[in-house]
Amino acid sequence: MSSADAPPGVVLISRYDPEYAVRVERTLAAEEFEVELVESLREIRDRVVPGEEVALIVLTGGLAEPTTRDFLRAVEDASIPVAVLALVDELDPVRIERFRRSGIDEFLEKPFDPDEVALIARRLLAREELVGRTHIVGRSNAIKEVLERVAQYAPVHSTVMVEGESGTGKELVARAIHDLSPRSSEPFIPVNCAALTETLLESELFGHEKGAFTGATSLRKGRFEIADGGTLFLDEVGEMPHATQVKLLRVLEEKEFMRVGGSNSIQVDVRVIAATNKDLGEEVEEGGFRRDLFYRLNVLHVRMPPLRERREDVPLLIHHFVQRFCRENDRDFVGITDEAMEILVNYDWPGNVRELRNLVESMLVLTPGSKIRPIDIPEEIYSRAGPERLLPVTLREVEEGESGASSRRIEALLGWFYRDLKGELDDLRRDNAEIRSMIADSRRQIDWLQAVEVETEEGSRSRAIVPVPPEVRESVDSAPARPEVEEEEAGFRVGMSLEELERLAIERTLESVDGNRRKAAEVLGIGERTLYRKLKRYDLS
Repeated sequence: MSSADAPPGVVLISRYDPEYAVRVERTLAAEEFEVELVESLREIRDRVVPGEEVALIVLTGGLAEPTTRDFLRAVEDASIPVAVLALVDELDPVRIERFRRSGIDEFLEKPFDPDEVALIARRLLAREELVGRTHIVGRSNAIKEVLERVAQYAPVHSTVMVEGESGTGKELVARAIHDLSPRSSEPFIPVNCAALTETLLESELFGHEKGAFTGATSLRKGRFEIADGGTLFLDEVGEMPHATQVKLLRVLEEKEFMRVGGSNSIQVDVRVIAATNKDLGEEVEEGGFRRDLFYRLNVLHVRMPPLRERREDVPLLIHHFVQRFCRENDRDFVGITDEAMEILVNYDWPGNVRELRNLVESMLVLTPGSKIRPIDIPEEIYSRAGPERLLPVTLREVEEGESGASSRRIEALLGWFYRDLKGELDDLRRDNAEIRSMIADSRRQIDWLQAVEVETEEGSRSRAIVPVPPEVRESVDSAPARPEVEEEEAGFRVGMSLEELERLAIERTLESVDGNRRKAAEVLGIGERTLYRKLKRYDLS
């Protein structure tokens, strides 16, 4: 890779795990990334939040680094377009999903292939660059798929059908495809097919000659003619009348049309991107939309998911709109409390991103304090967010009016509190299960320990505690007893804890295989990843 192709921005790597910090640094530096090792998350935050050009952050300690949550929240509150990669000892789906919502883009389990780090880093940087150019905000898998489609469809000239509910951002996708295409320097012309009558829509699309109909006092170019060389976006194409559908199909097939009242064909080179909030396949079966036109428009397809299917993107969108409206209205940054954020994340958003954007703008204007709190959220959002379903009991209804609204608000707040408490208890149960599993694993390993005689470099013989495979254990047990030696020589002493015995077994096994972790794991009868976690736990190099 040439230096001209080197990725923009610096990659900051935390030193929490020095071994892996150095590995990642060497790998990315060899790929011509600009890389720096940083001592703490506080130092990374102080460099990122002011707006320094940072492309990627690598957390070598993953979820175990101190203040990880506070760090991620600070980056998210500032709406910094930076990717975050976390190196973890174990891919725990529950914890990973929780931290993915907090702002971590990718997770990589240790140990890993260096080439995999470089590949993930490039993919994350490419995605962040695409988000910056398209303004399509989100980290959910659904939005990642949309971004991939945008990148694939932009270079070609085929027609595209964008499907999705009202307010999901279909026009944003169409503009992104246009902006990344070879036509980006040419016009992008939107037309709302649902907003015009049949006569007006035909004139709007194809133009008209002077005197073509009453009121046509001069020649008027249509949208196809204006968009020549660029992109025409047909919003709500499912509302287009049948007569206009026939003429549209001809333009797509022949690349030519005539103005209303005209007799001369006009050649155009226009890429058409259509959007609909209907199921056009079903409309075709019911006769509401022409089958041939549907196939001609649906060459390439993008589905914009509703906001309720990508709730993990709600915090990102909220912070994005907060920053945007604060800049537009010259206001200081307004944050949002965790409780208020949880309410908004769990709301179903029937109006999708458009509803969320309008709500954020409204709350910024009406919020008296520096932070959006649950009390600042409109009552209709509270009542439909559904927290009361989390309560073990339902509060008794009181009479309608102000007292009824207060009751519902209190019930909602108690619902969020109950859910958070339940989540903490679930975490404690999982941690307890992990501890019991580790103890059971330690006991199994202790059962494998045997005191065997080994020969030192000086030729003398001593006893050592080492793990022995099952097929050897029986022969060791049946071997003639040898004179006892002092317990301290072997490192064993009466009263050692199970953890101390396990540490000793791992340490002696590593010594016996010259530090080869793979061989040590085989001898111990455990996986290499498990061995790595135990090495970290006992601070064994």
